[in-house]
Amino acid sequence: MCRRHALVTFAAVGAGMLTASCESARPARPVRPGEHPADTAAFQMSRHTRPDPGYARGRPMRALRRPVHTLHDVTPAAPPNAVALTIDDGPDRKWTPMMLDLLAQFGVPATFFVVAEQVKEFPALAKRMVAAGHQIADHTVTHPMDLPGASAARLREEIGGAHDRIAQTTGVAPRWFRAPGGAWTEHIMDTAAQHDMVSIDWEVDTRDWTRPGTRSIEAKLLGAKAGDVLLCHDGGGDRAQTVEALRRVIPALKQRGLAFVAL
Repeated sequence: MCRRHALVTFAAVGAGMLTASCESARPARPVRPGEHPADTAAFQMSRHTRPDPGYARGRPMRALRRPVHTLHDVTPAAPPNAVALTIDDGPDRKWTPMMLDLLAQFGVPATFFVVAEQVKEFPALAKRMVAAGHQIADHTVTHPMDLPGASAARLREEIGGAHDRIAQTTGVAPRWFRAPGGAWTEHIMDTAAQHDMVSIDWEVDTRDWTRPGTRSIEAKLLGAKAGDVLLCHDGGGDRAQTVEALRRVIPALKQRGLAFVAL
């Protein structure tokens, strides 16, 4: 559900630096043996848009009070004509490979908000996302829709547990977190911040998970403007409509002068 008027973006990103509520810095993120973070495909693809947050160098990060839902609030250095495509709920055995093939065809980087249980089931697909230069982000362990009412221990397991499992599987620790259904509370965002993750919402909700028809998904995506974060899905059900809509929309948005970047 789109909550554009209910959620206000966190505007204190400044020059791309975010600060955390944790009192001390967490250990450095894992990378593949012998690999420097700057050598990863994801870094090479998105280095011109990647923010320079303080927590990346071990500085404290202050938890957000509201989730970020526009690209330039989290990545001020992104080109002014940029949009960010985010894809939720995978990896899925059938639809994720089709999505990855489509993105490769058009040279589009995306941010995949993955469910840790799905990553456990399909680790090769999660690794393929990273190898292809896409960002991989935390979408909890089990995708619970009742997360706002969860205990502190359950929040740590769903959010922190997913963070750690994704990192262990792919060699890349998530920088971004998205609550299932966009159900945000301060406790949820605080827990994400304790794992050095920024809470990310969206601006354009295709509602493709309802399977409203290819033309409906296409129309919502075609309404995108510079700076928007776009929400689509590759998991949770039949995503044929989403794949077909993106096949038409990506070249159309590029023709309008919009550029796709990762968060």
